[in-house]
Amino acid sequence: MVIGLLILDLHIPHARSLKDKRMVLNRFRDRVRNRYNAALAELEHQDKWQRARVGVVTLNSQAHVVEELLQRVLNEATGSLDAEVAGHEIRYF
Repeated sequence: MVIGLLILDLHIPHARSLKDKRMVLNRFRDRVRNRYNAALAELEHQDKWQRARVGVVTLNSQAHVVEELLQRVLNEATGSLDAEVAGHEIRYF
């Protein structure tokens, strides 16, 4: 079994409050759950309006499936998210 973890450092320039930030993160979380059947959680910067570090995790018996899914989530985050991806990291366990 392979577990994949994608860590995204996000900058949300248009957020003027924690409520704005949560709206962006909730939309992204819902898309990740519905399209990719992966879990997402905010890991750091919960009290910052324009910053977020989120983790996306998935698992499968085949490594290439996990790698492909996390790459698709990363592509979605860079292409259609209301935030800028300031950095990312992928880990496998």
